[in-house]
Amino acid sequence: MKGTHVPSKVLNNLVHFLAPYEQAVDELKLKLKGIKYGFQKSGRYSPIEFVVGRVKKVESLLNKAKEKGIDFSDEQWPQKVAQEVNDIAGLRVVCRYVDDVREVQQLLQEREDIVVHDIKDYIATPKPSGYRSIHMIVSYTVYHGSEKITLFCEIQIRTLGMNFWATNEHELRYKYAGNIPKDVLQQLNEASVITHQLDVLMNSLRQEILTPPPVDLSLEEQLEEIFSLYVKQDYDAAAALYKEHVHGFEEAFQDNPKFKMIYDLLGKRLG
Repeated sequence: MKGTHVPSKVLNNLVHFLAPYEQAVDELKLKLKGIKYGFQKSGRYSPIEFVVGRVKKVESLLNKAKEKGIDFSDEQWPQKVAQEVNDIAGLRVVCRYVDDVREVQQLLQEREDIVVHDIKDYIATPKPSGYRSIHMIVSYTVYHGSEKITLFCEIQIRTLGMNFWATNEHELRYKYAGNIPKDVLQQLNEASVITHQLDVLMNSLRQEILTPPPVDLSLEEQLEEIFSLYVKQDYDAAAALYKEHVHGFEEAFQDNPKFKMIYDLLGKRLG
């Protein structure tokens, strides 16, 4: 490794060292996706759009360990790396709206299977580059073979806009080996401001977008007529009225017990 002396024995042991982190990423991805599917299965809007995860690559891990002053000739290097490098396992949760980011943050803080140790709010206080996100350092326990291992993971929570900006910024840093030209940095910063303005605007529209259309209370009479036709087994007439007056508005009825009863009886048959 360039500029870093790492004994060959350490390099050989890194595969074994990283295995629990790979397991943690797989398990946490499944659990985070489970939050999304739980919302969807209950008929609610999910604050999670998608989830990705990764384990830090060996070269990146060794460079980070070097920055932390870890000596790989020390037999205790695995414990020191696990304690000092908190983002070996990384998860990213991407949401539509800023309010969704806050909701996911709260959901994670309330979970019993992870322990939150640190939160950096780069949305309230962006980095000088314009980077915005929530970074959470958590500990999570895996049962790796016969071993019970508790390790650190980093969970990032972003909007789609923040993620788009950060992905492009990362690619530019890679292209220029970390030395992005000043004019490109200026453009990145301007793009960050525009992205944030869009996030704020869309967040203000969130309730308008997610709120179902208002229910016309006169529909209750139509539903009663539909129900009466259904009881009389005049299914064709019931279906015609249902499609004319009710179809497409079912979501708005879910909080009304009477509407829900009629929907349960008729909607699935006639919708």
